[in-house]
Amino acid sequence: MKARKITSLAAMVSVALLAGCASDSATTTATSTANAQTEALISSQKSTISDLERQLKSREQELAAARRASDQAPMPAPVSSELFPPNAEPGHCYARILTPATYKTTTETVLAKEASERVEIIPAQYETVKERVLVKEASSRLEIVPAVYETVSERVLIKPATTRIEQIPATYRTESERVLVTPARTEWKRGPATTLSRTGEVLDSRTTDTGEIMCLVEVPAVYKTVSRQVVDRAASTREITIPAEYKMVEKRVLKTPATTREVVIPAEYGSVDTVRVVSDAKERRIAIPAEYTTVTKREKVSEDVLDWREVVCDVNLNRANVSELQTALKKAGYYKGPLDGIIGPMTLSAANSYARAKQLPVGTNYIAIDTIEKLGLKF
Repeated sequence: MKARKITSLAAMVSVALLAGCASDSATTTATSTANAQTEALISSQKSTISDLERQLKSREQELAAARRASDQAPMPAPVSSELFPPNAEPGHCYARILTPATYKTTTETVLAKEASERVEIIPAQYETVKERVLVKEASSRLEIVPAVYETVSERVLIKPATTRIEQIPATYRTESERVLVTPARTEWKRGPATTLSRTGEVLDSRTTDTGEIMCLVEVPAVYKTVSRQVVDRAASTREITIPAEYKMVEKRVLKTPATTREVVIPAEYGSVDTVRVVSDAKERRIAIPAEYTTVTKREKVSEDVLDWREVVCDVNLNRANVSELQTALKKAGYYKGPLDGIIGPMTLSAANSYARAKQLPVGTNYIAIDTIEKLGLKF
């Protein structure tokens, strides 16, 4: 109730402070005496608000400390008075194991700040109108557009075409000709008086008055072979044309001649600021809705209980079973050690951490059957 009164008082002071500030801004053209009074009022209101805020903060701290003390008060765990495990079965092991308390979290919406109202002075609104003024009249200037050149390739005659006369010598061949040296003829030859045979016998013996025989004998013509060179092809001349020689030459030629153009320079304008009132100052009352906050509470559902629970027997903690346990705890994200099949401090710690997270019975030197079953293992 006290906190609500403080909050209401703070809201009222805030409204008065805002009204004073708004009044101060709205009366900027008032006299210096009114300004001094407004500043003194604002200073007094700020001091009052600071005192109220300190008292409110102190009260909130006291309430928070009391709430934490009530939440953190330890509750003694009930201990089972039985000396032996109830309903024990042969071949099973049991130990006194702490079953941690269970909690539930609830949320509640509470009033943090009551509804209030503030007065807001909306100051007059002004706008600045810019007036366009000619600073420099439009003009023009003559701009020279330079000539444009390009490089072209041209074929230039270096040496004109010419002709020359070439002599073709005569060619000869050898011809053989049979020439008549002595033509065929007949002549008289003196023959013998007696005709003899091959064996030397006289075949005929005739005589004339002179006792001589004249025979007319044919003498054959006599030939000889004569070789001589004759002209096969007579000597001549021919005209040979020597082609002209050219060369590619690059030269810079005018593509577009230089010209001039008129460039228009636009007029330049300036602006003059003129202030005018858009809306007069006015007052507006704004309702401030109540503020609520959500408080999270952790309530205990059941207390810590230390009672008899079935645990894993030593005979079941062989290497194969321990390796399966370590693998399951590693997969769940609780075991970081090697999969060596040895039940050591790291394995026990990981199993207890898993049991606490799942709100299962936790033993210091034992592993409850509940943990094994939760992991989906069968020993």
